[in-house]
Amino acid sequence: MSLLNKLKTGGSNQSKYNGSTPPTNVGATKESKLHAYGNTPGFSLDGSYPTDVTAAYVAYDDGYNNALPRPSQLDLFSSPLTKYLDNPAQ
Repeated sequence: MSLLNKLKTGGSNQSKYNGSTPPTNVGATKESKLHAYGNTPGFSLDGSYPTDVTAAYVAYDDGYNNALPRPSQLDLFSSPLTKYLDNPAQ
């Protein structure tokens, strides 16, 4: 009996899915609204779609309770955007 077959039939307290493929979290797919959704900014940029992002974040199972990071406070829409070389360190 192979190790994989033994895991699938007998299970293990060290494995949640006992050798089978776990479900894919929507947060790890293109449907995730964490960084962008289509052409619109996502949660990490301006706080959009908090319900969708929180649901995907909570469903992620890594064995730890992780706090959802807050959206960025960077001003992404100021005009014109200054480049580093236009404003070098003194």
